Amino acid sequence: MIKRPNSDDYAPYAANYVILVPEGTDVLALLAENQQASYSLFSGLSEEQAMFAYAEGKWTLKEVLGHMIDTERVFSFRAFVFSREDISLPGFDQETYVASTDFNSRKIADLAKEFKAVREATLYLYRSFSEEQLGRSGVASGALVKVAALVYMTAGHELYHLNLIQEKYLQ
Repeated sequence: MIKRPNSDDYAPYAANYVILVPEGTDVLALLAENQQASYSLFSGLSEEQAMFAYAEGKWTLKEVLGHMIDTERVFSFRAFVFSREDISLPGFDQETYVASTDFNSRKIADLAKEFKAVREATLYLYRSFSEEQLGRSGVASGALVKVAALVYMTAGHELYHLNLIQEKYLQ
C-alpha cells in the first residue's frame, strides 16, 4: 500500500485532491475501482446529457471528462519522469488544454473508453513503482512534488470532479 504523502510532498493546491482520498485507503485499489465507476457514469450518458454545462462559461460534461483524461496523463507523466530523475517540468494550464481541444465534437462513448484506457496505463505505471521510486521527487509548476503524492493527486482529482458532477451536473 502506498503511504499517504505529507503536506510538504506536494504544492498547496494539491491538498484539495489529496484530502479527498480517505485515510487508510489503498489508493491503487481506489483508482482501479473508480476506473469502472467513472467509465460507467460517462458511458451511460446520452449525447445530449454529455453536452450539459451547469452555467454559462462552465465546461460541458464532455469537457470535464476530457480534462480528467488530460490531467491524468500529466500527473502520470510527471510521476514517470520523477521516478527516474530529479528534474523540473513546466506547468499545465487546464483552461488552455480544454480550449485547445474540441471535446464536444467527440462521442461521449469514445471519451469514456479513452478514460478507461488511460487509467489502465496509469495503473500499470503506478503499480510498477518501488518504494524508492515513490519517494523520489521533482519540480512541476514551480513546486516540489513526490511520486507518491502524484498517485494520491490522481485519485483525488478524479474524486473532486466526480463530487462536482454529482453536485452541479446530475441534480
